[in-house]
Amino acid sequence: MSLKKSLLRTITLVCAIPLLLAACASTEQPTATQAAPANLYSNAAPLDLRLSTWPYPYPTKEFKTSLQGQPASMVYMDVPAIGRQKGVVLLFHGKNFSSDYWAPTIAGLTQAGYRVIAPDQIGFGKSSKPDVAYHFDDLAGNTKALLQSLNIKQVSVIANSMGGMVGVRFARLYPNTVQKLVLENPLGLEDYSKDIPPQQNDNLLKLEMAQTEVSYRRFLQSYFPTWQPSYEKFVEVYVRVQKGSDYPAYAKTSVLTYQMIAEKPVVNDLPKLKMPVLLVIGQKDRTVFGRRFAPPEAVKSLGNFPELGKKAQAAIPNATLLPIDGVGHVPHVEVPDLFVKSVVEFLNSKS
Repeated sequence: MSLKKSLLRTITLVCAIPLLLAACASTEQPTATQAAPANLYSNAAPLDLRLSTWPYPYPTKEFKTSLQGQPASMVYMDVPAIGRQKGVVLLFHGKNFSSDYWAPTIAGLTQAGYRVIAPDQIGFGKSSKPDVAYHFDDLAGNTKALLQSLNIKQVSVIANSMGGMVGVRFARLYPNTVQKLVLENPLGLEDYSKDIPPQQNDNLLKLEMAQTEVSYRRFLQSYFPTWQPSYEKFVEVYVRVQKGSDYPAYAKTSVLTYQMIAEKPVVNDLPKLKMPVLLVIGQKDRTVFGRRFAPPEAVKSLGNFPELGKKAQAAIPNATLLPIDGVGHVPHVEVPDLFVKSVVEFLNSKS
């Protein structure tokens, strides 16, 4: 059975930012009951800019580097394979998440024989957040330097949401490094700059600073067709940072990385990807980057991930499309076992 048929068979069996990104969010409304106290974390301890006391699923290490001439540290998890190592997998997280949300993926990949490198990109999670202009190529370059420091010459890449844009640039800049590429509901499958007007940093920062626990939860709920109690940790970390004195710097970094996504489309890179690519696309995803700033008529045609996945498959020379029904923007969190099973099958294949 071919990889594509096998993956589709698997799906058939299993499935018979915040305010300033308010609709980097979907128009689909989550179906689960979502009644929750307005302020679950009013008594929680604040978190600092580097999330120092926030637990990660595996031990973290620190790679010293720089961004736009400023010293910076990239925090990462390096989790060994269980048993004989088949290869190394590099994970790129999304804008509103950190590398800790890869926990079930890391567990599944290591059990399947893969060493996993899961960094927090500079500007995110436990890594430094310098006040600089952010560029995907810089993030990719620092990640390449991290791999070189670990003497890792080749990896397969799994990239979700904004991480998909970093992953595409990484694959384009370092094609000999990337053996296979998995794009999981990536941003950048369409050029947002055509419909989303440019935004000034001051305005974006005001919107970010006006964020509340309720609005942030509502924003994240738009990613998930069915909201689960376990997803509350994504709200908690944000709210606890917001309670601390470092929040203005955290919010400023969110604005700067917003501009990176708005200004650096990667859709034109897709035809130039030569390695095997697996497109994992949750079919309930309607995420539009910067939706709140788009004209109403433009929004109607944006964020249609079922169609974007098909177009991406047609554009990429060696792509397999894996649609997952009933799933939204983060399949590896929503259906972790299915995601790992499908990805491992792709990684293990000879294609």
